[in-house]
Amino acid sequence: MASPNDLQFQEFEEAAELLSADPGASTVSMSASNTPTAAAGGEEVKLDLSEDEDAQEENSELLGGQKPSGGFWTFEYYQSFFNVDTVQVLDRVKGSVMPLPGRNFIKHYLRNNPDLYGPFWICVTLVFSVAISGDLSTFLSEMKNPAYHYRPHFHRVPVAAIVIFLYAWLVPIGLWGFLTWRKGAERQIGGYSFLETVCVYGYSLFIYIPTSVLWLIPFEWLRWALVLVAMVISGSVLVLTFWPVVRDDTKVTAVATVVTIVVLHTLLAVGCKMYFFQTADHLPTPVPTSPANHITLTTKAH
Repeated sequence: MASPNDLQFQEFEEAAELLSADPGASTVSMSASNTPTAAAGGEEVKLDLSEDEDAQEENSELLGGQKPSGGFWTFEYYQSFFNVDTVQVLDRVKGSVMPLPGRNFIKHYLRNNPDLYGPFWICVTLVFSVAISGDLSTFLSEMKNPAYHYRPHFHRVPVAAIVIFLYAWLVPIGLWGFLTWRKGAERQIGGYSFLETVCVYGYSLFIYIPTSVLWLIPFEWLRWALVLVAMVISGSVLVLTFWPVVRDDTKVTAVATVVTIVVLHTLLAVGCKMYFFQTADHLPTPVPTSPANHITLTTKAH
């Protein structure tokens, strides 16, 4: 019985005889890795048959960044909206406080991966910073008044939450709907997705968090100066982001859209300053309840 080595040598001898008889013949050998190698005219050509079509399609989907997601009633669907790390959030926060001309926030910072994690926590932090700082500001301004009795204004927290979250959601919804409508009316008009619009508005509010803390300084001119600086910074983020989308529309529509964005943003900043950081002149004056006044009021009542 021939051993495997004898069979191998016999195979090589037969190949040598064929090559000596016909030098132009080609041989094909199968290696242990199942990779065919063809030799013709002294050149070797390797055929890669290790991957089938299904594997190639799977790799192309992974390289293309396609993420499988379930229905909107599943947890995985909403988990993709919070799929960001700390470095990405900090980078987007930095971009929201340092707007540069020609740098679109969505294209340079979101990179087709908008999130709701940063906007949600920015809005929550802003709610408490505005409400608490406003309460402390009132206390510090009236601390030397003997007739003033401190009472915590817990009602300011839900008021701040309603105002800030309505602004961070309703305004992007209206803007996204308007841009979508204009995109259908004018084919050259571009647009962003709803999630990208909400993300931009959420990150644009970050500058108001340190601003609300600085509003504790008891100088009214400084407070209004901080309001102006915060409005310019956050408004610039919105204008630089949405102007490239609406500038191809008609001139009246483009200007009106940008002006509306700026006006709504200004109303939010000025409204928070006027409501949560009232000066001593605008605060209601407490009526002293002395015994003489109490007797007079009682007599008039009878």
